[in-house]
Amino acid sequence: MESDSSRKKGLELLSKLAQAHGAPGREAAVRRIFRDELGSVETDRLGNVFFKKTGAALNPCIMVSGHMDEVGFVVQSITHAGLIKFIPVGGWWSHTLLAHRVRILTRDGVEIPGVIGAKPPHFLTDAEREKLIKTDDMFIDVGAATDEEVRKRFGIRPGDSIVPESPFISLHNPDYLLCKAFDNRVGMALTIQSLQMLCEVRHPNTVFGVGTVQEEVGVRGAQTAGQTVNPDAAIVLEGTPADDFPGIPVEERQGAVGRGVQIRVQDPSAIMSPNFVDYALDLAHSHGIPHQVAVRRSGATDARAFQLHKQGVPTIVLGVPARYIHTHNSIIHMDDYLSALRLTMAILENMDSHIFENLIAFS
Repeated sequence: MESDSSRKKGLELLSKLAQAHGAPGREAAVRRIFRDELGSVETDRLGNVFFKKTGAALNPCIMVSGHMDEVGFVVQSITHAGLIKFIPVGGWWSHTLLAHRVRILTRDGVEIPGVIGAKPPHFLTDAEREKLIKTDDMFIDVGAATDEEVRKRFGIRPGDSIVPESPFISLHNPDYLLCKAFDNRVGMALTIQSLQMLCEVRHPNTVFGVGTVQEEVGVRGAQTAGQTVNPDAAIVLEGTPADDFPGIPVEERQGAVGRGVQIRVQDPSAIMSPNFVDYALDLAHSHGIPHQVAVRRSGATDARAFQLHKQGVPTIVLGVPARYIHTHNSIIHMDDYLSALRLTMAILENMDSHIFENLIAFS
């Protein structure tokens, strides 16, 4: 069955992509997977990667995009005792960091394991137990005795990239997947898989599959990617924060794991094209695709940059809800991934010039 093959391919992509090292500005491993999966690709000067699939018509030109980077860290300095001071790259809450393992990528391409140091409870004062420790006061221990050993034997230098260490696994219910970096390796897997599927079907448009860099530090890659592609419409594919946990009222939940693809209406950075949102909702209903509609109080995506390109680009964000994003371990549901894939394909297989004209028609 096609759904079985789609599920198998999706799991393969998610496993490879989520475990890859790809902090902002250091997305090479993810870029290599994109290239290996799609073949002939191009890059721009910032490191964005592009794959073009021409269908029955040159227009409309639709950009399908995921950002390649994940929140990570960078080596800031090395102490005389061989401990590594670091700074976050992207949005972290320091409460989630202590005693977790990390991987440091050296300039020689070697990954060095380490752990973020934590004082044992035996040595904590009452005041320290109540205190939120800042990342400036943390360090990474790689098992070295001196700074010289860190530099010469381990090959670690200031500026080296750091990501969480978190293996990809299926939970006891195999539809639930656990790993780091589902924000946004989910979007990258969807981008790759949808382009692979598009190569096997007819479509009335031209599609660019895009992997952007440095989204987590201000949607920087999206700004140059829009210049390169010059799209008529854009679909941003994301691992979005799930909200189905204690403290969120049931009636306010718009990103529940296992409830389908999330169709975002707006967030503080972008108001999505209302016509595009309605079109996606119509397709979801007519194809029986499980979905959720979200109006976000916080957060941002590459849509912030894409929608403002030239005269304006109708843009939509489709998300796979992920619990605990921007930590070492996040959880997604495979059915949500497949729902996002189905809706993406429905849009790409149906959006012709007539439908696109309706997207940009204003009363």
